[in-house]
Parts: sequence; C-alpha cells; structure tokens
Amino acid sequence: MFRRHSRLDLWFFSLLVSTLSRSLFAFAALAKNQTSKGFAPVTIETSRHMYEYVATALDWWHADRYCEQRFSQLLFEPQDSEQASFSKLLQSHHIRGSVWLNERDGVLHKPKWRRDHIVPVLVFRDKTDTKYVKVLSDFPALPAVTACAHLQWDTRTQEIATIFSYAVPAFINEFQLRGFVDEEGFVRFALIVHGHHSPYLPVFRADGHWHHFCVTWQQENGTWAIYADGKRRASASGLCAVGPSAPQAIYGQGTFIIGQDQDSLGGTFREKESFSGNITDLHIWQKVLGAEQIEKIRSCWVVEQDLVFGWSSNALEVESTVQQVTAQFLCPGPVEECRVFEVGSSGFSYTSCLQSLPFICRYRKDAYWQLKKAQLESSHSLVSRVNTLAERTVIPENFFTSDIQDMNLSVALGALDVLATVLRGGETPVLESSDLLAVLQLLKQVSDVEVQEGEELEMLEQLGQYYVEVTELILEEQNIETWSSVSQVIRGPMTVVELCNRMVSHLAPLLTAGRTKITIQHGNVGMEVRKLELSRQELSSQAYLVQSPEKGRHDLIEVPTEEVQSLKARGLRRVLVKNMWFGYGSLQRCLSGAGSSAVFQDVAASDGGQKYLSTTVGTAVISSALLSDYQEISTSVRYRLQHRVQDLPDKLVGPICAFWNFSLSPDAGGMWSTAGCSVVTSLPDSTTCFCNHTTNFAVLLQVYEMQRTTKEELTLQTLTFIGCGVSFCALIVTFILFLAVGVPKSERTTVHKNLIFALAAAEALLMFSELAKTNQVVCFMVTACLHLFFMAAFSWMLVEGLLLWSKVVAVNMSEDRRMKFYYVTGWGLPVVIVGVTLATSFNKYVADNHCWLNIQTNVIWAFVGPVLFILAVNTFVLFRVVMVTVSSARRRSKMLTPNSSLENQIGIQIWATAKPILVLLPVLGLTWVCGVLVHLSIIWAYAFIVLNSLQGLYIFLVYAIYNSEVRNAIQRMKDKKKALSFTNCSHPINYLSSPRNTTSWETGKLSPCAAESALSSPVQKDPPVKNITNKGNFGAKIPMGISSIMSPERPAVELTAFKSSVSKQGMLRLFSRRCHPEALQLSSPQWTHEQGRNGGIRE
Repeated sequence: MFRRHSRLDLWFFSLLVSTLSRSLFAFAALAKNQTSKGFAPVTIETSRHMYEYVATALDWWHADRYCEQRFSQLLFEPQDSEQASFSKLLQSHHIRGSVWLNERDGVLHKPKWRRDHIVPVLVFRDKTDTKYVKVLSDFPALPAVTACAHLQWDTRTQEIATIFSYAVPAFINEFQLRGFVDEEGFVRFALIVHGHHSPYLPVFRADGHWHHFCVTWQQENGTWAIYADGKRRASASGLCAVGPSAPQAIYGQGTFIIGQDQDSLGGTFREKESFSGNITDLHIWQKVLGAEQIEKIRSCWVVEQDLVFGWSSNALEVESTVQQVTAQFLCPGPVEECRVFEVGSSGFSYTSCLQSLPFICRYRKDAYWQLKKAQLESSHSLVSRVNTLAERTVIPENFFTSDIQDMNLSVALGALDVLATVLRGGETPVLESSDLLAVLQLLKQVSDVEVQEGEELEMLEQLGQYYVEVTELILEEQNIETWSSVSQVIRGPMTVVELCNRMVSHLAPLLTAGRTKITIQHGNVGMEVRKLELSRQELSSQAYLVQSPEKGRHDLIEVPTEEVQSLKARGLRRVLVKNMWFGYGSLQRCLSGAGSSAVFQDVAASDGGQKYLSTTVGTAVISSALLSDYQEISTSVRYRLQHRVQDLPDKLVGPICAFWNFSLSPDAGGMWSTAGCSVVTSLPDSTTCFCNHTTNFAVLLQVYEMQRTTKEELTLQTLTFIGCGVSFCALIVTFILFLAVGVPKSERTTVHKNLIFALAAAEALLMFSELAKTNQVVCFMVTACLHLFFMAAFSWMLVEGLLLWSKVVAVNMSEDRRMKFYYVTGWGLPVVIVGVTLATSFNKYVADNHCWLNIQTNVIWAFVGPVLFILAVNTFVLFRVVMVTVSSARRRSKMLTPNSSLENQIGIQIWATAKPILVLLPVLGLTWVCGVLVHLSIIWAYAFIVLNSLQGLYIFLVYAIYNSEVRNAIQRMKDKKKALSFTNCSHPINYLSSPRNTTSWETGKLSPCAAESALSSPVQKDPPVKNITNKGNFGAKIPMGISSIMSPERPAVELTAFKSSVSKQGMLRLFSRRCHPEALQLSSPQWTHEQGRNGGIRE
C-alpha cells in the first residue's frame, strides 16, 4: 500500500512539474530564443521607411520589446492599397509566412511583469474524505457572487468532484461547484445555489493542463454563468429564483470549504465527492463581474472592488495532508490572440500571443540613417569606460547587432550603479549622440526588469535611486544639443518621461501598511508612489509637493478632495498614485522647439499691442496617475507650477495649461494638447491649472513682443474707462429724454431706444468686468452678458441700417410686420448666437485672464463673425444713402441756383456727402472698422478707443441735442408751461394740445388736421421752393435737415438729426395770434408752411 501511494505521489508530482514546465515556464525558452545568435536581419528600404526582418521567432511581447529597444516599432498594418505591393516586396526578399503586427490602440503594451505570477498551489493528490482547506473569512449576504480560480483537473477518475462548497445552517448546499469528466474527455461543471442544481455542462477539456474558470450568480431572476479560459461556456436564468418579487440572496456567515462537499456544517465529508487535482488563485466577489473583468483576472490581475476573499496562504486553514507548493505562472496576456500578417496571401489572421513568430521592425527613414550616423561617428568613450569598470559588457557598442537580454533585479542594479558612477565622475561633460542612445537603451532594459516576489526590496528602492540619478544626469543642460540631434531617432525627448513612468510602477511592492509613500528625488528629477486607502473615514486631497533646487520655489500637483470622495463612492477600497516631476532643463528646451510647440502657433492671437514670437515650455513637467487593479483611473487634478523662463524683460507671456498627448503625431512621439485643461489663476511667477484627466502636464508660455510701452497701455486703458463712463452717462440721459419728454412714437425712435439700452448695458458691464476676474462663476456670467449685450447692440445697428434702407428703397412689408422682424433680429438673434456658443463650447468659452470670449479657440468667431457681417451690410446701406443724398443735392442745386459757381456746387455736394456719414456713423457701428487697423500704429489704437468709447456721447449729441423731434418736444413742454401764464387767452391749452399742428410719425405723412389746414391756406398755392431757398443757407445758426429732393414719383428722404426747429419767438407770436383772432390771417400761412416743409418720410 505504501509503495502504491508513493508511486501515485511520484506520478502526480511528475504531472505537475511537467505541466508547469510546458505551460507556465515557456518564458525561459522564449528568452533563450531571444538571446540566440547567428541570424542576419534582412533590411528593406522604401520611400518613407526602413524595414528590418528578424527571423528569430519570439512571442508578441518580446518581439515588440526587441523593436522598441532598437528605437523602432513593430510592423503596423499596411494600408489596404499597399497590402499587395508590400507582400510582394517581402516575397522578393525571400520572406514568407506569418509575422507579428503591432496594435495601434496600444492594448497589448502592458508591462511584462504583470504576466509572471508566483502563487501558492493547493495539491489534492487523490480523492479522500479527510483532505480539505477552509477559508478563514467572514462572508456577508451575497445577492450576487463571482468565484474564480485556476484549476488543474486530475484525469485519472471520472467521478463527481466538489471544487468548493459553502454551507450555512439554513442550507447545507447553499453555494457549491461540482464537476466530472465525461466520456468525450470534457470536464463538466454544475452550480448549486440554495440546493437547486444546474445541469452539468462541458467547460474545458480534461487535458491535464491548467485552466481558469469563473462562476457567477445573482438573485435577480437567478441568472448564472460559467466561464472557462476567459470565454463564457454556459449561462441561463431561473436558478433558485423564488420569484421576481422575493428572490433570496446567498446567506452570510457560512463556512467555505475547498475540495470537499459538506454534508453537515463544516464537516461530514465523503471520499467519492471529494476533489482531486490542484487549485490556486481563488477569489470571491460580492457582485457579478463582466467578461472584460474576467479576462483581466485570467491574466493575473486582481479586481479589488467588492472583493470578499482574496487568495492568500494566511487566510486559509489547510488540513495537514494537503500539500502547498509555490508555482510560477506565465499568465496569458490581456488579449488572447494577436494579429499577424500573412506574407504570401496579403491577408491578416489571429494567433495566440504566446506563439513564437518572426517579425519586422519598422524605422522612419530619416531616423534610421541618423541612427546609423551616430553609430559610425561614435568614439564609444562612455561605453568603454562603463564596460571596463563593470568588467563585463553592460552597454553594447552596436545597436543593430547586439542581443538584448532579459535582466533580473541584481543585474539591473549593478548596471545602473556603474553607469551612474561614470556619469557622476564628469569625465564626459557632454554626451555624444551614440552615448545618449546607449544610455536610453539601457534604461529601457531596466524599466522592463522582472520584479519577482521574494526578492530583496532594498535592492528595488536602490534601483529606483540609481534610475532617477542617471535620468537627471543625462538631462543636464550641457546635453541640449545632443538631445536635439537624436530627437528623430527616439521620437522626442518625452521618451525619457515614458520610461520613468514604467520605472515608478516597480516601486509599488515597497508600499506596506506602515509605509504608504515612497519618494525619490535627485536634483531636477523626482518620482513618488503612494497607496491611498479609501476605507478611512476622513478623506482629503492628495498632494505631491516638489521642492525645487532653487530656494523658496516649489511645484505642486494634487487630486482634489471631491475626486477622492468620488473614487470611494465608486466602491474602490484603495488606489495607487504615481507622481513624477522633471525640473526645468534639457527636456523643456527640446520640447520648446518648433516641432513640439507648432500646434499652438496657429491659434496664438494678438490684440494689436503685441506681436507673437513663440511658444515655449516655461515650467517643470509634472505628472500624476491613479491606478486600481493595475488599470488607470480617470480623475481630475489641479497643479501649480513656477515659471522658469528668464531674460524676457520686454516681452509679454501668456500662460497655457497643456499636457503631452502621446497619441497625437505618434511618429514624433506626441504633441502638446490643451483638451480638458484650463487656467485657474495666473501670477507673474506661477500658474495654477485644472485638468479633467491625469497625465504629464506643463505650462506653456506664449511669448509676445510688446509694441506699446507701459505708459501707452496705461493711457489707452484710462481713455477706455473715461470714454465708456462718459458714453454710459450720455446714453442713459438720451434714453431718459426719449421716455420723458414725449417724443412722438415711431419705428425710428423705437429702434433708437433699443440700441441705446443694449449699448449702455454692454458698456456698463465692460467698465466693471475686470473686478469679476477673481471669481470664476461671476466672470463666466459677465462674459455671457457682455457677449449677449454687445451682440444685441450690433444687431440693433443692423436694424438701424435695415430701417434706413426701407426708407430709401420701397419695401413691401407693413409696419407691424417690420417691427416684429426688427425685434427678432435685435434680441432673438443674439440670444440664439450666445445660446449655441455656450452649448457647443461651454468649457472653452471664457478667456484665461479676462472676462471675455476665449481668443485662443474658435469661440471668438461667435462675436467677430456676426459683427463683420453687420458692418458689411451697414457699409453698403450707408453707401446707398450717400449716393441718394448727393444726387438729390445736385438736382436741388441746379433748380435753386442754376447760375452758382463750380466751387459752390462742389461745396454743396461735399456737405451733402459728409452730413449723412456724420449722422449715421454712430448708429450703424461703422467706427468699429478702425479695429482692423489697430495693429498698424498706436494712432489707430487711439482712434479706435476714442471713436467707440465715445459712441454713446456722439449718439447723445446727434440724436438728442440736435434732433428736431427731441428739441420740439422739449420746446412744447416749455411753451406749454409758459402758456399757462396767459390769463387773457380763453383756450391756449386746447390750441397746444390740438393734433392739428402735428404730423403722423408712424407714416411720415401729414395728419388729417394738418392737411386740412394746409389746403385751406391761400399761401399754400405758392411753391415751397421759396421757403427752401430762404432756408438753404448752410451758414445758418441752427443746422438744417438734410433734404433730398427726389423725382416726383418718390417722396423726399429727410434725415432730421440736424433739422431746424421753430424758434421760441415764433412760437410766442403764434400763441399771441391764437389769442387775438385778428392776427390769425398773419400766423396761419407761416404755420401751414412749416407743416408742409415737415411733411414726407422722415429718417
């Protein structure tokens, strides 16, 4: 009996060892293949790229790393139009078969150490009634559950085996998983919940290899599923669903046993139902995991959210005869299959990522020859000193022929120790191009080091110290030219940031319950990793504060408190925070080159007082990333960086919050982007930014050359404030006059009042907008109101032009319809424009440093575009009005003074041209055209500010002081008051209030009473030309209205801004004659004549 058991034990361990060596330790064979020598890569040249075919077969990850460490990329999928020609090109070089393809979305670019997994394995040699393992964990009630593990099935028996059983006093078979091997060689699983049994269904083949399985169940509808090797094998609903109204959850506080079926709570096992095989990596969650999460778990990831039990030897009560062994898993990659290019058929297929295949590395042509040039011109001084000091080959001398071997922790530590010693010695003050490339190649190897469990963690922290020191030494400012010379090869200097991001992840095993933060800094390079426990009651913001080598200056990046609380609300228990910092030096100088900052040159704007020069990286580069279950979490961050740009005394800098996007322009290594980032506060020496994601951040400074002195800028600001203040007061007075003095209602006065109100509101907001900069919400509201009221002001200027056009050109539209159209245009159009702009560009609406529209984006065109259109329309209207006025003045001059001199006629025409321009400029907004010319000279800037800031005062003078309607209304008020003093007059008030002496302002024609009076007057028979001739003297004390005598079929157009009014003495004489009937014959002709002269369409 003893010998039989010994033979069984020997067979079982032989099976375990052979299976692990075949399935789990393929890595050693791959490494051996990778380091094999003797192959000669085939080089293929095309118009844009160089391709290197490597015949040595490697798995996908090793092939990708091979190309990356040679500063190239694994072959990408050719374009559809190029597939056939590229396949023929490869065949012409005797290349056939399958080759690996790169993944454009980067799904497979995962650090390789995640796939190596060392775990304790429970060995159940054979079926007995004694071997069991109890899980030492308190289980809560489970309305949903997922259980996953790796399993190796014993193929010697076909009896039913219990993988695990969970029992509670109410139900012994509360939750259980059973299986057996059927006649066709498949392992069939059945799930039991509340004693209800699912059917046995095949899940994987009984081949003696390791398989991963997951089972899920939820009380809603009793839905269950079984997964094997990442794929769903069976699923259904109705398993122990008492009913949709009252389903039962799995009871808590039970006993969980691995390897046995419990016939009583925690005991009474039976041999024929026991498990035989090996099991490891059991995890249990109180929720149903999705297919994507199960795939990650199969790849040796741990989903910590809602985890009830995690695999650990300390959480198990192992029966003495159950053996525990430690096994190293080579977990499958995050994607089971990878794409391959079939050279012969020009097609694509999929195969296991762990399969070994040849591959092709792709170089950009210019980068390839630059790499060759650096290799040929190298003196190998640094490489020789490092290898001599290490007494072995640490850095190879040739990038193309050297083998890149896998490193363990001790080898990597020794290599960086020697390299740091040589660089620290300063014997090579300036690195050659080949030296820098060799160092970067070594850093790539170290960043891919395999950190195994059980290794000395002190070595790991020392490795991080050396890594940061070497990075800081190669980023010193004397190496700026060297970085620039190899920029094409390494795809930009941000490559070193990406390498440090890999390295900082290796520091995570150093975090323990007593040490939750690891910080390493050397000079201008620093990195930090911290563990954030979200289960604590008090949560606060997580800040990474960096002390700069310069005294009193520090940078900061933090995750706000509300974001930390949001992570806790999502069910996360702990997260890993990675931070990095790169002080100002070679990295920023290289990133400030034309290629890296060109993206912002197209959107840089100038207001005329400054000339755009360049965009430069003006701060340190700082980064932050949050991870849970080795997966990055999206969250917002806030950072503050000190400005490091010097020697800009006569320059103006504008800060831009940006991050480095590796996916933009991948051939160049990425590009700066501003998406999701905004300036919070900007000071002369620092800028605070907010971004809604995590990555590598900096503050870019747009540099402008000041074309105005500080005194000139102050003068312009003072003029603007004074002018706007005077204009605002004048507009308010004009608006009150229109309302208070009884100006007759008309389309024209209605349009004037709306224009005055909109312009006054806009200028009032403009004067005090600077006070709102400190409050982000108030500044946003002020910007929206400024946008609305300025757009309304210009819209009513457009209405002014349309109204004037309707008086010059006959428009077939009634007055009521016109006014509705005017209101829609004047107020409806601005509301639509502002609303659409806010809806489409809410996060980019406000400028960084002012309460106005953002000129760095297309938002500014929501104002400039409509304004340019309105100015164009009003310019055309003004041109048309001037033509009509000049033509009318010419005909009138010929009729009234046919024998006048040429100089007199020219003077009349010049005045006829100037008058409408002076009258209409303020209401048509044409003074804003000067804004196009402010960049030419400071004189145009002064002219623009004076003309537009005093627009309200101009409107007050032209449309209130010299407006005949307003003057007449005021005069009537005065005369009415004086008329009350005439006691000898019987009905003076009736005379003043009689409509007989007014005109119809709505239509521009005489009222019936006025017309009747005019017809009854004998003087009306005289031609009105005599009166016009008498009043046509342009030297009159009170300017006369601009009258256009047009053809007989068209009424005259009269611009009444400068129209003369009846004098005070004339009005008094009228009152006297009205009181004395005998004087009526003398006064009536004059009043009738005034009515006749005021007739016609008015503007």
